[in-house]
Amino acid sequence: MLKFIFWSLLAVNAALFAYGQGYLGHFSGNEREPARLLNQLNANQLTIVSAERAGHAPTGASAADGAGVPVDGKAAPAPLACVEIGSFILADARRFEARLAGLNLGDRQSRRNLPGTEISSYIVHIPPTGSKEAADKKAAELRGLGVTNYFVMSDNTPMRWAISLGVFKSETAAQNQLAALVKQGVRSARVTPRMSGSKLLAFQFRDVDAELQANLEKIRADFPNAQTHGCK
Repeated sequence: MLKFIFWSLLAVNAALFAYGQGYLGHFSGNEREPARLLNQLNANQLTIVSAERAGHAPTGASAADGAGVPVDGKAAPAPLACVEIGSFILADARRFEARLAGLNLGDRQSRRNLPGTEISSYIVHIPPTGSKEAADKKAAELRGLGVTNYFVMSDNTPMRWAISLGVFKSETAAQNQLAALVKQGVRSARVTPRMSGSKLLAFQFRDVDAELQANLEKIRADFPNAQTHGCK
């Protein structure tokens, strides 16, 4: 009896081993290696790689294609924040602006008067705060100090989001206004001379990518007196 049990267990173990190795075919469509490997599609194209190689990201053209990076590995240059082209007399400015119409730049394009060389007045002001929200916050602080005669400058000039506290013909009058504001607790106000306006104009462009820069330079080339430079 013991011999029968021994040989029965041995036969069962042998059958399980043969099944595990795939020597008995498959049951219910579920196979184990190596039989499954033999039935793989395009098995002859499989390549065994080391664990070290498998842990590294692909390089070369395949990596570039997957990441959306140019094949040569060079990323496209970042757009320029601000480019200014000037100076134009009024007639040339109109011709230049007409040439720009086909680029459909919308609010990425603006025109400004260039400052003159003579002082026309003096402005008492709080320097530009950087944003409308910051300017509104500063204006609220002024109201808290009892200052009500102020103006938030929102036009597209270097003084954008500054707060004007008065414009005066003479520097003496401007300094007197500043002294009165200091007594009220205003600590950040300044006096700055304002230059007279000239008859020259310039154009500013925002978010200038390589394509737009090339188009602008092509147009500018027809205006020999105009120059291109960066701006804020």
